[in-house]
Amino acid sequence: MLQKIIDHRIFKFILGGGLAAAINLLLIIALIEWLGFNTPSLRAIANAISIEISLLASFFIYRTWVWTGGVWTIKEIWLRQIPLYHISAGMAVISRIFILFPFFDWLGVNYTINTLIGVIVSAVLNYLISDRLVFKPRDIEECDSPLENHTLMGSDIHSPEGLEPALETQSASNISQSTWVKNIETISIVIPAHNEEDCVVPTLEVISKALEEKDIDYEIVVVNDNSNDSTEELVQSLIDQNPKIRCINNYYPNGFGFAVRCGLENFRGDAVAIVMADNSDAPENIVDYYYKLKEGYDCVFGSRFITEGSVIDYPVHKLVVNRMANLFISVLFGLKFNDTTNAFKAYRREVIEGISPLLSHHFNLTVEMPLKAIIRGYSYAVIPITWQNRAMGISKLKIKEMGSRYLFIVLYAWLEKMLSMGDYVKDRHRLYPSQSATLNLPSSLQEN
Repeated sequence: MLQKIIDHRIFKFILGGGLAAAINLLLIIALIEWLGFNTPSLRAIANAISIEISLLASFFIYRTWVWTGGVWTIKEIWLRQIPLYHISAGMAVISRIFILFPFFDWLGVNYTINTLIGVIVSAVLNYLISDRLVFKPRDIEECDSPLENHTLMGSDIHSPEGLEPALETQSASNISQSTWVKNIETISIVIPAHNEEDCVVPTLEVISKALEEKDIDYEIVVVNDNSNDSTEELVQSLIDQNPKIRCINNYYPNGFGFAVRCGLENFRGDAVAIVMADNSDAPENIVDYYYKLKEGYDCVFGSRFITEGSVIDYPVHKLVVNRMANLFISVLFGLKFNDTTNAFKAYRREVIEGISPLLSHHFNLTVEMPLKAIIRGYSYAVIPITWQNRAMGISKLKIKEMGSRYLFIVLYAWLEKMLSMGDYVKDRHRLYPSQSATLNLPSSLQEN
């Protein structure tokens, strides 16, 4: 196991970066202390020289040790890869100085933790750009893992992000082409509701109508999150008209995450979708989720920020913070999915069991669930969805208050990805009894 870690590309990248930093330090000491570059202007020149030489050193370390192979020509190395590598390193530094540090400083994160996050994220960003842009794309046989290249949105199965040491022990030839997954018959809708008397009834009505029009078997579980208005009474009045609606009282302390967890412990369907009570999530997209799950995916994630996705009346300040937070998560985890923070997602029952226990008490649960599912190897599809701002009531999300909680759960998930060695990764050979559809694995895996 230790040898696998040492041979892994990310480990080599970290060591190479450390060696380049040491070269940078030695050079600036040599220029200032030994060669007399000891005036303000000369020290600036010494700094620039040492940075440039260490950048070139790191490039050739990575080129010969981390991303091996490829074409070694003057045109390829000096006219394409080295300039691109400078851009990569520059983008990492600029994002750290002008985006990440001010953002987390605004959230009140301690400057030492802020600096550590900046170092980690800039290193990840440099790695991703180097891997996908600077150096030549690798052939599939050069990949660290047989599943590494199959993380595209849409019809392909998304392999676990990270955890490559665990996956290296599973050859593609061992993945059954006839892996059966449990069929989805009933979908449960979990709706946390805290003081939503203005909008909970129309939300329940439009969801019920959309599912019944498609003859989809469903249940709606409304979790009354210690409301002090008439939310519970209104839901109870609907239950008499529609027995597929249930209302339970949150037995945990007040909080969005607690309410969702309560619902997840009580739903009865084969899959579950988490939907907001304010009618911001389009009921038609719940139908889309249902049919996508029936195709065999473990999870379905919606994105408001891809082609055909849309947002309506999104407050500008929340939109800016949303995009920055999702960019941070995407870079840190190397995801192509760009709407992790949105609560509106769907999961098979076995996924909920596989990502438990859940830790988040509040809105950070919306990040914990998809990240755990991805890290632990569950397949997912991403589809465009529509979101509109609530027409009535007051949003319960307070961005600045939630900042440190989001950061905690993101770093918690990142540590699991980097250090768990695949201990929690899904067993891809589990068979579920059913008369269901077969998962369509990428053709390159089928050939193996």
